[in-house]
This record gives sequence, C-alpha cells and structure tokens, in this order.
Amino acid sequence: MQVRSDATSVLKGGAMSQLPQLQDAYLLISSGRIQDYGPMAHLPEGIQFKHHIPAQGRFVFPSFIDSHTHLVFAAPREEEFVMKIKGATYAEIAAKGGGILNSARKLQQLSEDELFERTLPRVREIIRTGTGAVEIKSGYGLTTKDELKMLRVARRIGRETPLTVKTTFLGAHAVPNGYSKSDYIDLIIKDMIPAVAEEKLADYIDVFCEEGFFTPEETERIVEEGKRFGLKPRLHANQLARSGGVQAGVKTGALTVDHLENIGEEEIELLQKSNTLPVALPGAAFFLRLPQAPGRKMIDAGLPLVLASDYNPGSSPSGNMPLIIALACIQMRITPEEAINAATLNAACALELQHDLGSITRGKVANLFITTPMPSVAYLPYAFGSSLVETVMLNGKIIADEQPAPKK
Repeated sequence: MQVRSDATSVLKGGAMSQLPQLQDAYLLISSGRIQDYGPMAHLPEGIQFKHHIPAQGRFVFPSFIDSHTHLVFAAPREEEFVMKIKGATYAEIAAKGGGILNSARKLQQLSEDELFERTLPRVREIIRTGTGAVEIKSGYGLTTKDELKMLRVARRIGRETPLTVKTTFLGAHAVPNGYSKSDYIDLIIKDMIPAVAEEKLADYIDVFCEEGFFTPEETERIVEEGKRFGLKPRLHANQLARSGGVQAGVKTGALTVDHLENIGEEEIELLQKSNTLPVALPGAAFFLRLPQAPGRKMIDAGLPLVLASDYNPGSSPSGNMPLIIALACIQMRITPEEAINAATLNAACALELQHDLGSITRGKVANLFITTPMPSVAYLPYAFGSSLVETVMLNGKIIADEQPAPKK
C-alpha cells in the first residue's frame, strides 16, 4: 500500500485520491531500508532470507507520520473533560486556571527524567497503532527552564526510541500568570528563542495564533525572531475563530498552518497561492465538539491536506492515527485513500521527511506496519473501533508491544 517509485512531492487535490498498491507482492528490506518490491511472480531467484514475515490477506502500509502533537506532558486533564460535558467552554476552563496553565503547573513540578518516564507509555501507544514519526511541541513549560526541559525530553525520545522525532518550540502557547503579554513576548524573544537555538533543541517554531492568546501581529513578531535563529514556522491557526492565523502563516512562509476549523474562502485562496500546507486535526474538533476543518472543500480546491492527531491532555487525548483517519472520513467526508495519503506522504512533507518516509519506495527507511486480515483499504476507517495493526516495523526491525527497541 502507498507503493510509489518516486515519492518526494506533496499530493494535491485530485492526486490525493490515488493510492497505489500491489497485490500478492514481496517486499525486501536490508540494513533498515526498503531494498526492493514487486509481484511475487517476479521475486528474484536465490534470495536468502534472514527473516521472513508472511502477510497473506493483510495490508502492508508505510507508518503514519503524526505532524502535530503535544506528546510530552505531565498528567492528563480528565477533570476538565467532565467540565466540558457539563457545558464549560475552552475559554471558560482556561479562565478558571485550567487548560494550558494547568498543564504548565504540573509539568514545572517534574524533573526531566520524570517527564521522560511519563511520556514513554504514550510513545509505546502510538507506535502500537502504526505511527513511526512524530512532531513534538513544547508549550507546557512557559518558563525558559521548563520549555528547554520539554524539548530535551522530546529530543531524547528521538534518540532512545525507534520513533523519528521532529521538535517544535511553542513558548507562545499561553501567557503564564504574573506576566503581561508584552513582557512574556519579550521573554520569548530575548531569552527563550536564543536558549533553544543555542542547545539546538528545536527544528521549528510555533505560536498559538488565536483570539484570547496571540494576535497575528504578535505571531509574526515571534516567528520572525525564530526564523532569525534558524527555526522554521508552523502555526496553530483558526481553531476557535477566524483568527488571522492563516494569513500570518502565509505571510511568514510557514511550513504548515494547523487546525483550520474556522476558515473561509479568503483563507483557502491564500493557501492556494502559497507553499504552506493545511493540517487538519479531527481529533481535537471531535473532542471539543467543534465543526471539523473543511477537508473535503480544501481537497476539492486543489490543496494538499495533511492529517495529524494533536495528541495533548486537554483537547485531543489520543494519538491513534487509524482513529484520526476514520474521523476524517466520517466527519470531513474525505475518502480512505485521501485520508491515508494525508497521514503518510503529505504528512512526511509537513515534517520535511519525504525523502526517507511516507511511502513504500526503494531506498526509504523501512517504517511499516502490517494489518490484521482485512478485506479492503476502506475497512481501516470503517472498523474505527478495532485494533487492526498487527505487526510494526521501524528502521527495519520488528517492534515488540512491551518495549520499543532503542535506536543503535
């Protein structure tokens, strides 16, 4: 599945409906990379297998790439989940000391080692459900020391587990208590960004460009300073309102704008004229009972849609990418083929990993999973409550459920 001889470019519009596959095929892996594939009838003679994995009746997929997560956090926030059920809004919970500031208080109390150990079960969880590469943001520290702590943990996950990890500095997630917004922005610009860059802890910079958080003008100021230190922008945009986040993203040359539950024709037209990728996060919209991003409309407009989980303790407490694909199909009315492309090759482009990941292509890293027996590709989102990932391979090695093997 997702077999492409040359797959390093993003898929746009109608091209997203094409998902190449081979039936009754072989796949050869050597030194952690895909060596060859083809119909079984063309399997080269004399091949000596060190390991052979039969997959009759099953599908072999490239691993999912989750390009937007907050995977490093101290504790869940199920008490706020109950508040939401009783009718409290995201803004009301934040005003009562919940939300991002709640997570920040809990995280600030932990050591780096404690935070790493608390994150490992979530790493194992997303690996088991087919994810092989992930973006991890900071943003629950809100002090220089704690933002650096989060990013060190994220980098450590990339070193000590088989996941491929990209990191994003999101100091501009909320304004902590005791600061005016202008003073906190000064801290981000003058202290946090240089410290992150000095330790080379982040690949990207992000801002929560949203009503009640950071304005487009503030976003541009923070992002431009990050760019000066080599951090590429990717932005939270248009989740709760038409915040101007898409405009700020396009203006600053952001790699992605993420959320997009509230966009109109103006934003879609801007994205059509840019290289900025739209990222939809259907798990967050589902959990917060928000309208979904108009995925069908964006694809029909020729845009290269990306899907990600937004795994975080407050608004999307799941990194299960098969579920994200199902939500996108059911609630955005995009096809299974479009959703899988959005979560593999397009997601690889969103993290600049398309030369190594995102498809079954000769020379790419052997990050794969094998499903349980299933009748068709459409069964993956159709059976949204079933565990359909049977075997996981990352970097050419089978990953046991109990403990992901570290990188060598």
